[in-house]
Amino acid sequence: MTSDAVLRLRRGHDRARVHPWIFKGDVADVPRTEPGGAVTVIDSIGRFVGRGLFNPRPGLCCRIVTWEDEPLDDALWRARMARAVERRAGRTGATRLVWSEADGLPGVVVDRYGPVAVLQCLTLGMARRRAALVRALRDAIGDVAVLAADEPAAAALEGFTALAGWVDEPRGPDSVVVDEGPARFLVRLGVGHKTGLYLDQTDNRLRVAGLAAGRTVLDAFAYTAGFACQALVAGAARAVCIESSKEALAGAVDNLALNGAIDRAEVRDANAFDALRALERANARFGLIVLDPPPFARTRTAVAGALRGYKEINLRAARLLEPGGILATFSCSFHVTASAFEAVVADAATDAGVRLALLDQLGQSADHPSLLTVPETRYLKGLLLQAR
Repeated sequence: MTSDAVLRLRRGHDRARVHPWIFKGDVADVPRTEPGGAVTVIDSIGRFVGRGLFNPRPGLCCRIVTWEDEPLDDALWRARMARAVERRAGRTGATRLVWSEADGLPGVVVDRYGPVAVLQCLTLGMARRRAALVRALRDAIGDVAVLAADEPAAAALEGFTALAGWVDEPRGPDSVVVDEGPARFLVRLGVGHKTGLYLDQTDNRLRVAGLAAGRTVLDAFAYTAGFACQALVAGAARAVCIESSKEALAGAVDNLALNGAIDRAEVRDANAFDALRALERANARFGLIVLDPPPFARTRTAVAGALRGYKEINLRAARLLEPGGILATFSCSFHVTASAFEAVVADAATDAGVRLALLDQLGQSADHPSLLTVPETRYLKGLLLQAR
């Protein structure tokens, strides 16, 4: 083994052999190492488990990077980055290149937007290794401009300053236009949610658009109108987009114009809950409705309230569907299970008096892989339904 500090697990706390997360309650002996440093993880009787990065500040104090007896050095970062990029071979346009634990780089997210790569560090350990990660990324995809877009909340929890901006030269543009199938999207780099675009919905936007021809579309929680743009490009008659973020509304207008669909769309600055109720009172009807809200439950304690929220919006949407209408409804709340989400949508349909047939179960795009032993990598769930 290397000369890293040693983290010993408590007896019976063996989940670390298959899951990379180690919590303070799993630890018998706290290693003497600087926050963000490498540690060798052993079990209660001294057997090697893996090697990871330790931070005593958060409850999730260590994330295992490798279960092999190998150093956490530049060679490992290069190999992991190259493998992640290779897994996305054949995907064009904007793409997630690295998805944290699912790609063996826990605490790192990398998205590609044409000539720019956006890198998020979610842990202190990875933030301290940012320069090595950038070198590994460029080895894998070429000399791209790299934008840092750390999440402030994660940085505060981990105890480092969130970096936002170009990490070095060359600096990239303020915005780029990316292709997603037949549609195009303007991405303002470093502005708004995620790293610029909700790439986890790429495959679903194309899937839903395939059912849009001739239909009137309601895109609730529209963000920058990704679903509406794809639907209109695919032949939808018109679309109503509901969004409350001023930045997102501006992006929606830009994207609709970019796709030559601004004259067939209405962008409403409104709270989606209020707007759905107002549309119901107005006896509005739609042939395709998309519900893609932000996470309603960021913690387990918020699940009950989240389920009430999901029921409310799905009940309203079911009542707004015309006969034969399509509902694509999503939850990105990890703590709301797929079965709980399906049950609450079924309850909403029952209360609305609408029979909904299940056409498909949807998940995150293929460039957001999930690991069976790490359920946290699988968070997006969706239902594609049709009124009968």
